Amino acid sequence: MERAGSRGGCSRGRKERQHQGMSHWRYVTSVEASTDSAFWSRQPPASDEVRVFADGLVRGVKAHQGEIDELIAKFAEHWDIDRMAVVDRNLLRAGIWELLWGVDVPPKVAINEALEIARRFSTEESTRFVNGLLDRVRRELCP
Repeated sequence: MERAGSRGGCSRGRKERQHQGMSHWRYVTSVEASTDSAFWSRQPPASDEVRVFADGLVRGVKAHQGEIDELIAKFAEHWDIDRMAVVDRNLLRAGIWELLWGVDVPPKVAINEALEIARRFSTEESTRFVNGLLDRVRRELCP
């Protein structure tokens, strides 16, 4: 798998961008273009940097969704991806994309950010599940 760019430090506002990216992801799963102004008009004000990050996250996950979903199915033994909670499934998709194709963030930081969102929007059990799956992907597939 070819990565896009190089890893660097964590930038300011990254958690906000990831959360907004996840909200954006839920919205655009049924919309062709991820730059829909109607979506952004219903969100708290966001900088251009946030919008660019969210669009990149959504486009990246959508471009690799088949491969990402295969990895989720492989690493989430005895779990049907369609039966996972939407938040958990989307966090896994975004986290795997960041681990394998994303840029500018070390793998452990990407996982920790996914866990912070899981703690806020999901259950403790889901947080452990997301952590275990993303860490396994990191150990087995990250360079």
